[in-house]
Amino acid sequence: MAGPTAPARPLTGGPRAPKRRPWDEAPRWQIYVPLGLYLLFTLIPFYWMLLFAIRPAGSTSLLPWPITFEHFDKVWTERSFALFFQNSVIVGVLSMLMTTLVALAGGYALARFDFKIKRGFMLALLCSQFIPGALMLVPLFQIFANLQMINSLGSVIIAEAVFQLPLSMILISGFIKNVPYSLEEAAWVDGCGRFRAFCAVVLPLLRPGLIAVGSFAFVHSWNHFLFALMFLSNQDKQTIPVGLATLMGADSVDLGALAAGGVIAALPVVIVFAFIQKWLVTGFSAGAVKG
Repeated sequence: MAGPTAPARPLTGGPRAPKRRPWDEAPRWQIYVPLGLYLLFTLIPFYWMLLFAIRPAGSTSLLPWPITFEHFDKVWTERSFALFFQNSVIVGVLSMLMTTLVALAGGYALARFDFKIKRGFMLALLCSQFIPGALMLVPLFQIFANLQMINSLGSVIIAEAVFQLPLSMILISGFIKNVPYSLEEAAWVDGCGRFRAFCAVVLPLLRPGLIAVGSFAFVHSWNHFLFALMFLSNQDKQTIPVGLATLMGADSVDLGALAAGGVIAALPVVIVFAFIQKWLVTGFSAGAVKG
């Protein structure tokens, strides 16, 4: 006969609960109070701008009551902000498309091909970020003058795209490196060429990264002041940043009109980021993993 069996022992090899760290048990107020103060510090300038934009001229109230839109009507019709807005949209969208397409081609070459001057080329891209745009105004002006592109939106679009290309190319090359090379090889085995495999396999996976790079390029072009000021002389060609500068006179400043123009300039950027924030965070985090 078999002897008595020993009582079963509880298993101890299962997954252990994660060890809690001291900062994991911090009270809620230690998290929300600093975040609330930072949010308040960030939103006060926006509230101040909105307050001047919607309260009547000459009012000193800290609350926007009664609400008026006379400042918006003034800058939109009398100060030609409708035309400035249209020009800014054209410059922002076209420079974004040009930057994204060229950076996509260059980023793919950097991520998938090895060539002798690759390290030197990457170093040149990084070093170009240390050159201020103001140093390039004279040679750019001479180039565009020879091409008869002065006082044309095309000169601003090309200049914006050129100065955003190095960083955009580096970011997109990091996104492409995160896509396994074996996916492209599998598409080649199935009969796809390199371009078709890129469009069918790699490009759909790059959507968060492309949105991140494109939004960065659009916002930079939308807010940039220097190129539009130097290359555009006619008022009907100006963009919103230059239009805001025209609201400040030598002796006086129309604060209500200036604040209304600032709200008009900021609103499209806020709307764009509100819609793409999910893809924006995903794109930048994907490019930061490795590259």
